[in-house]
Amino acid sequence: MARFRDTDLQDRKSNADAAKKALLEKFRTAVADPALEERRAALEAERLARKAERDAIRAKREAEAAEKARIAAEAAEKARIEAEAIAAREAAERAEREAREAEERAVADAALKAEQKAARDARYAARKAAKKARRKGDMY
Repeated sequence: MARFRDTDLQDRKSNADAAKKALLEKFRTAVADPALEERRAALEAERLARKAERDAIRAKREAEAAEKARIAAEAAEKARIEAEAIAAREAAERAEREAREAEERAVADAALKAEQKAARDARYAARKAAKKARRKGDMY
C-alpha cells in the first residue's frame, strides 16, 4: 500500500517546475527534428503547387469568360447595327407610304372638290335658267 507523503509547498513547486521543464524539453526536441522540417517543407511545396494550379485554372476560366464576353459584345453590336438598318429601312418605307397616301388623298380631295363645284355650278346654272325662263314667261 502506498504511503501518504506529506510534502511541503516548496517540494510541490519544484516538482511542478521540473515536470514543466521536461515537457518543454520534449516539445523542443520534437520541433528541432529534421524529419519534421522536411515534412513541413514538402507540405509547403505541395500547398504552393496546388495554389499555382488553382491560379492557372482560374486564369484560364477568366480568359474563356473574357473571350465569351467579347464574342457576345460583337454579336450585340452586330445585332444593334442590323436593328438600326431595319429601323431606318422601315422608317423610309413608312415615310414613302405616307407620302403616297397623302398624295392620293390630295388627288381624291381635289377630284371631290371639282365634282362638288361642278354640281354646285350646275345647280346655280339651273336656278339661273329657271329664273330666266320665269322672267321670259312674265314678260310675254
